[in-house]
Amino acid sequence: MNFDSSEEQRLLDASIERFVTRDYSFEARRRIVASPGGYSADVWKTLADLGLPALAVPAEFGGLGGGAADLASVMEAIGRALIVEPLPATALAARIVAKAASPDQKKTLLPAMAAGELIAAFAHTEEGARYDLGHVATQARRTSDGFAIDGEKRVVLHAPCAEGFVVSARLEGSDADPNGLALFWVNADTPGISLVSYRTLDELPAADIALANVRVAADSRLGAAPSALAVIENAVDYASALVCAEAVGAIQYANDATLEYLKNRRQFGVPIGSFQALQHRMVDMAIEYEQAKSMTRLACAAVDAEGDPSRRKRAVSAAKVRIADACRRVSQESIQLHGGMGMSDELKVSHTFRRLTMIAQQFGDADHHLERFADLSERQ
Repeated sequence: MNFDSSEEQRLLDASIERFVTRDYSFEARRRIVASPGGYSADVWKTLADLGLPALAVPAEFGGLGGGAADLASVMEAIGRALIVEPLPATALAARIVAKAASPDQKKTLLPAMAAGELIAAFAHTEEGARYDLGHVATQARRTSDGFAIDGEKRVVLHAPCAEGFVVSARLEGSDADPNGLALFWVNADTPGISLVSYRTLDELPAADIALANVRVAADSRLGAAPSALAVIENAVDYASALVCAEAVGAIQYANDATLEYLKNRRQFGVPIGSFQALQHRMVDMAIEYEQAKSMTRLACAAVDAEGDPSRRKRAVSAAKVRIADACRRVSQESIQLHGGMGMSDELKVSHTFRRLTMIAQQFGDADHHLERFADLSERQ
């Protein structure tokens, strides 16, 4: 399998690197994070001008028709620069709309997402669900002119800056029933929606969302499948592959920053990088990066193949287990090899540590994905 980047991907990579070098330094990021919204509308417009949101949208709806493999290099750049703008959240929402929505719904939503005119988020996670994607307590009741939605969603990333949400809700069955789920498009300003906004450990804007008798029209339901769980699983596997790619970029930065520090920090009259014990640890970090990158490429290819769902799930879970371990080891080693200053807020590597720690948990930790991988293997 050829994992080399295409010419188009290399050109896009170069464009992103120029943008990061010119406009998204660590100090610029700190100012953005400290702003009330936690993201920059100007940076988001620049990303849209580069065509990054369009990568996640099919070509027939104004996008570039890219898959996870095309977005992987973009996510690596996001990981290296610790970009906080809502590209991953909008890409996840666009994936669900592209998979589940009717043609008319796609024509309404996807072109706006591709142009960067519509920021969206996926409101799915609930209290007590852990990583069980089929556990949904939010209820959608049929009304005379549509649906009324009641429930609560937890830790919806980029919800504070989103203009609309893809919301999962239950039409029938118990909370843990994998059947009876539906997906809805809900505008952020719909009456009955309230947000409790905050920042996560890695400084991303997030919110808990309460939906109290939120009335939506009948055509707000995305698709008419008996259960939306298969679409949700597909989209979350897609998002998992993307955060794995983001981790690869963050790991690369942590390795580069640590190596530079070992070359410049002197002790006993010599650079500490000349100490063999530290060289061995640096080599281990480099190996973690290469393994993580290879597993991520495999996961992206499996997501794009659109074949057997069990094969996709196995590849994604295998990558997530490897990535979670690499996130833990590289983040901790980078801090330890920097010494006490590695924990300082002024040093970018400490913020990279936070993001890697969160990625290891996002969309399922190592234990969850190891269990899913084993379960899928037993069924074959």
